[in-house]
Amino acid sequence: MEQAKVGRRVGRLLGRVLQQFQPHERLPQLPPDQDRDDAVVDCALYVRGVRQPGRPAFEDAYGAARRRRNGFVWLGLFEPTWAQLAVVADLVGLDEAAVDQTLARDRRPAVERRGDVTVLTLRTARYVDHAELTATSEVVDTGAVTLLIGRHFVVSVRHGGAGALADVRGGLQERPTLLGQGPWSVGYAVIERMVELYHDVATQVEQDVERLEETAFLRVGGCDVQQIYQLKRELVEFKRAVLPLQQPLRRVTEPAIDVPPALRQYFLDVHARLNQVVERVGSCDELLDSILQARLAQVGLDQNNDMRKIAAWAAIAALQTAIAGIYGMNFTNIPGLNWSYGFAVVLLVMAAGAVALHRLFRRSGWL
Repeated sequence: MEQAKVGRRVGRLLGRVLQQFQPHERLPQLPPDQDRDDAVVDCALYVRGVRQPGRPAFEDAYGAARRRRNGFVWLGLFEPTWAQLAVVADLVGLDEAAVDQTLARDRRPAVERRGDVTVLTLRTARYVDHAELTATSEVVDTGAVTLLIGRHFVVSVRHGGAGALADVRGGLQERPTLLGQGPWSVGYAVIERMVELYHDVATQVEQDVERLEETAFLRVGGCDVQQIYQLKRELVEFKRAVLPLQQPLRRVTEPAIDVPPALRQYFLDVHARLNQVVERVGSCDELLDSILQARLAQVGLDQNNDMRKIAAWAAIAALQTAIAGIYGMNFTNIPGLNWSYGFAVVLLVMAAGAVALHRLFRRSGWL
């Protein structure tokens, strides 16, 4: 109930902020009674690494941060609308293109400068528990988080259920020395959290791959090709989150990005941990390729064995068919046709021929 009350107060404050700006040509006019705070997860003012009391409106917190040398504000948003994000963008000096870019859910990891603001995009990931791997199992769920980092503010915009930042904020507030480095400390903490999640997902995926490897060559109850292919598809989605982050993370440590010198080593360390995830993902991908090729070869071998069995039984049946066909031609002068033991002898010849062919095929490995 207290959270709901706080949320409504923040919504009313955001509404007053909106009224102070000229209406944007793409900004819809929302009804007065429509709640506008549903996207706000948290908003806090930090001074010298310490969170100030309360949860102020972003406009008030940003104004206070600009008046303090060691202050900045962190606004957390979850799946905001274009209108909600446009209010914040106008306040910090970002254009429409930056708003559209921030709201894009399928962007690759990237870092770029837009005036005095750095736009850092990351992909989030989490492992989806499943009782067993099927041809349609969802293994990895991905989303996106974009950080707008300026001199006195950080705006985090998250899409998707993966990568919640509440723990990041709580952990960072327990490290005031790191938090005192300014907005880029939030950037580091978020990247560190994403890389930790990547490690967790990689561990779970490796276990799935090991289970597939154990059952790949079982003739009964073995894994299907569809299961291997589905896991490979999920791994490709995970790779799209992990691999492209390497270059942006290297760029963060370059002089073009105004990261405090004291934080550069932190980013180098997290980049090293990211490389470990990349290696693990690459190993899983290669092992899955090997399992898939081996399973396809096993399927082909099983099919070949089945065809040989079918051909062997067809040859045995062909002998019986040939003998029965000859004696069914109704010619008068067929040997043994008028013999009292002729029928029994023919049946005995057919049975002996079938047994002889069966033993021959068993000896050659066809049956």
